[in-house]
Amino acid sequence: MSAAALRAQLNALVTSMFATGTVDEYFQYLQSMDEDGSSGPGLVAEVINQFIGNANGILNDIAGLLNQPVLDFDKVDDLVHQLKGCSCSVGAKKVNLSCMHFNQYIEARSKEGCLMALALLRNEFCDVCNKFQTMMQLEQQIAAYGPK
Repeated sequence: MSAAALRAQLNALVTSMFATGTVDEYFQYLQSMDEDGSSGPGLVAEVINQFIGNANGILNDIAGLLNQPVLDFDKVDDLVHQLKGCSCSVGAKKVNLSCMHFNQYIEARSKEGCLMALALLRNEFCDVCNKFQTMMQLEQQIAAYGPK
């Protein structure tokens, strides 16, 4: 596949991520910093990889807490708050919205609601991760062709 075809595929992916609300304007800001050279090369990939690692760990910690016989809602709240911050740092809008939804069940002290919210949050996280990983693979393939 040519570099132009890969770029078109990448542009279509990013456009669909915005259109579906998967990412927000902060993601666009990160991308613009990478494109205009105002950041070091690979800023977006670095931020995305940090997000994926941190968010995955937080999700596992939340799941561990939800599996306890007595649920510490305050700890779950702290972790959901951390995850919300991580998602904001990369512009993962649907993950951020899922965190806000999760907070409703924490406030209601509903373990069942928290379990449902965690399932939704994991789905949104997996979706954005898959899209981010596809995006980074396309960027690597484009970079292999050399400068534009």
